[in-house]
Amino acid sequence: MSRLPLRVRLVAGFVVAMLVLLGAAGAFVYWRVEYALDRGLDTELDQATAVITPLVDASGRVASPAAADATGAGWQVLGSNGQLLDSGGTAPTTSLVPAADLDEVGSGPITKDIGRLLPVADQPYRVQITALDPTGPYLVVGVRRDHRDEALRELLLQLSLAGLGALVVAAVVGDLLARAALRPVERYRRRAAEIAGGADGLRLDVPAGRDDEVTRLGHTLNDMLSALERSLEHERRFVNDASHELRTPLTLLTSRIQLARRRSRTTQEHEAVLDELAVDVARLTDLAGQLLELGAPDDARAEDTDVTQVVRDVLARRRLAQPGGADHPDVDLPSADARAAVDSHTLERILTNLVDNAYLHGSPPVQVRVRVVPGWTVIEVRDAGPGMPPALMTRATERFTRAAEARSRPGAGLGLSIVEQLARRAGGELRLCYQEHHSRHGPPTSVVRCDHSTSMTATVILPRPGLRAQSPG
Repeated sequence: MSRLPLRVRLVAGFVVAMLVLLGAAGAFVYWRVEYALDRGLDTELDQATAVITPLVDASGRVASPAAADATGAGWQVLGSNGQLLDSGGTAPTTSLVPAADLDEVGSGPITKDIGRLLPVADQPYRVQITALDPTGPYLVVGVRRDHRDEALRELLLQLSLAGLGALVVAAVVGDLLARAALRPVERYRRRAAEIAGGADGLRLDVPAGRDDEVTRLGHTLNDMLSALERSLEHERRFVNDASHELRTPLTLLTSRIQLARRRSRTTQEHEAVLDELAVDVARLTDLAGQLLELGAPDDARAEDTDVTQVVRDVLARRRLAQPGGADHPDVDLPSADARAAVDSHTLERILTNLVDNAYLHGSPPVQVRVRVVPGWTVIEVRDAGPGMPPALMTRATERFTRAAEARSRPGAGLGLSIVEQLARRAGGELRLCYQEHHSRHGPPTSVVRCDHSTSMTATVILPRPGLRAQSPG
């Protein structure tokens, strides 16, 4: 059955269900009619037995055969061994019942059918056997079942014909309904085949004004196609931007190598050229590392990390890397325990990118502030730079997005993209705020309100342990 077409299986299931229902209904009707007909025959048998029983003498003979025949039933008087002692009415000259059936008779009469309904019996009888004495003789009264059997056979024929006709109608109606129900699915399949063949901008033809399972499936598939197109466009733009960003350092490397080969150089000149090439290689290495971070799988683990300790470690490493620097970040840490449901490595990458971005595109002083609100830990990085224009702020987390004046500075425009992606994976949110302009990136955490001045502020909101499983995203 699993290899058959869905329409055939639906029709077959519908027909089988109808067959079971019709069979049950037919059996019930047949039983009720048979019961009513047998009850009428049993009434005749009771009446005839009541009339004939007093007429049987001790020898097993009927004192008044005419009175017994007047009942309209056939009757026989049998001995204990089954021999025929007397008979009359419509009964045959041979015993109606075998001697073995007489042993089943107890204190009350028993009723039996003689002859089958199908195939048609020559002498169909319904008999009632009564013991006139515990050891015999036995009175057997029978009425013919010809009319009763004929009525039941006619009923069987009519039920069979009606059931067959109902099954044919059910199969036709079921096939029409299955075709009508699966027609939109087939239409969706053909359109999906066109889309898979490379057609752009196509959508499934979903009827308007309808709300059933198939139309809801069509709307869901259209939403999925739209999401896939957005994703493909996003990846296409990412590849184009990445190619553009990689072209610049590669072009510089090629040009410097070509220039270095034009004439002979001293050792000092070669070392200077190598230093210039090292800068370009470092830029390529940094860009490749950032691209790998963006394409890394979601491996953020819901650990219990001490945020204040991670902040101290990151800033301490920065001071060691830049000894004597006068513009190290100011730190504002809470006295309460500040923890987040994210692994320490992810938290370090977030904080490092935010601080580097503040120094690269902003101006000192830079402040790192950590605060705790119910259910969330908030990390804010502020700088005193010119800030970010509102138009740029809304798309700042897009890959390779930079302001025009920032293109002359180092970087590839991937820092905030990485921070937004890491925060989203952790179930948190990235906010960019400057002079009352706000942009939110990631699952919303509306319970957390911004608390900052008019300086340029990048805020990462991370769930505390125990909340990440319930947080959006």
